[in-house]
Amino acid sequence: MDESHELDLPGFRFHPTEEELLNFYLKSMVLGKKLRGDIIGFLNIYNHDPRDLPGLAKIGEREWYFFVPRDRKHGSGGRPNRTTKMGFWKATGSDRKILSMSDPKKMLGLKKTLVFYEGRAPRGRRTDWIMNEYRLPDSCSAPKDIVLCKIYRKATSLKVLEQRAAMEEEVKTYSSPSPLTSPLDPFSSSDQFEDVNSTSSNRRISTCTSLVLPNGIENLAELQVPKISSDWNQDYFWTLENLTPFLPMCQFSL
Repeated sequence: MDESHELDLPGFRFHPTEEELLNFYLKSMVLGKKLRGDIIGFLNIYNHDPRDLPGLAKIGEREWYFFVPRDRKHGSGGRPNRTTKMGFWKATGSDRKILSMSDPKKMLGLKKTLVFYEGRAPRGRRTDWIMNEYRLPDSCSAPKDIVLCKIYRKATSLKVLEQRAAMEEEVKTYSSPSPLTSPLDPFSSSDQFEDVNSTSSNRRISTCTSLVLPNGIENLAELQVPKISSDWNQDYFWTLENLTPFLPMCQFSL
């Protein structure tokens, strides 16, 4: 008993160029031509959350394609309505012209890049969901107002991932307690600091007590400095004999 059912073709990937998307897929859809393979589905993506779109696409692993009807706010001449239940799609930059590879003077269509924001305009949180909207030129009198949209998530670069990992490692390093200042250690860093200060003080005391004074002098208070005359006309020269009694060179020992 033979049963006919569809099987996925192994190894098959759908990676069309921008020229193929406009000049073949979108143009054929707008003009009502039937395609052999039902690869790109027809869906109003603005009725769904971006994270649900991969499961609604007919094919795709990292990029998902849809034919989308253009819903305008105020009739056929108004701006397209790109709001969803959870947020809105916001355009970035101006539209880019897609030219033919064989004839660079021939414009095949326009490409608009949009980013999905959660919340309501003008406020909202930017996400990593990106959409490329392809449409035929305005000069093309198409019976259907349909665009072709490619949905994908913006890939995080290796540099950004390394920066995030370094920041997380730095936070863990600063948050973990140091073994020298552990609350379980009875000797804290302040005690160690006091020990160092006490050692320095003892060293200064021993340095001062090692001062060698002249014979007959018991303390520094007995040292005298000769008085200087206030007469500026008198020349006065400082010599070692002016200091009485003579103070020899101090010897310091650590």
